[in-house]
Amino acid sequence: MAYRAEDDYDYLFKVVLIGDSGVGKSNLLSRFTKNEFSTDSKSTIGVEFATRTIQVEGKVIKAQIWDTAGQERYRAITSAYYRGAVGALLVYDVTRSITFENIDRWLKELRSHTDSATVIMLVGNKADLRHLRAVDIEDAQAFAEKENSFFMETSALEAINVETAFTEILTQIFRVVSKKALEAAGGQHDMSALRGQAVTVNIDDVSALKKTGCCGS
Repeated sequence: MAYRAEDDYDYLFKVVLIGDSGVGKSNLLSRFTKNEFSTDSKSTIGVEFATRTIQVEGKVIKAQIWDTAGQERYRAITSAYYRGAVGALLVYDVTRSITFENIDRWLKELRSHTDSATVIMLVGNKADLRHLRAVDIEDAQAFAEKENSFFMETSALEAINVETAFTEILTQIFRVVSKKALEAAGGQHDMSALRGQAVTVNIDDVSALKKTGCCGS
């Protein structure tokens, strides 16, 4: 499907990748935005981001995906990193239980720096390493349900569910934004006022969407 020019879009959504170092955040980013995977990728230093434009329900969505180092020494960048984010992928490595145990801390940090309505997806990466699994899918699903977030397992290496995970979170953000725009316009189908802007969504609408269920592995 042909898309319009890179600078011609209906909505711009900032989504952040967070989680421990080495869980595969950078490869998830490169797989989604460039369909590339690097076996010798080095730890991210500071912050980097990439963009990709997709279509969601007839609208052109430009996703600005931010990736940051998971190491503690880069914590000072958090406020600027999270500012304006309307979605977050909370990433752990299914072969390293400590990265899943640390998810709770990352989630607390995310919520302390963002609007309460930020759409969150828990992502268990490296799902291709089935023989090394250390985190049960049931435990991750239970955590996601408890925290009212979406959940999916991915493999950046084998390109499993990467496209689906990003598309799903962008779709959920768009649906919430569309609903709020329609309400603000008194039910009129005119969302031009929000075109090309990073937006804030309402937590009640996000919760209503999450109750309908979403994604498995």
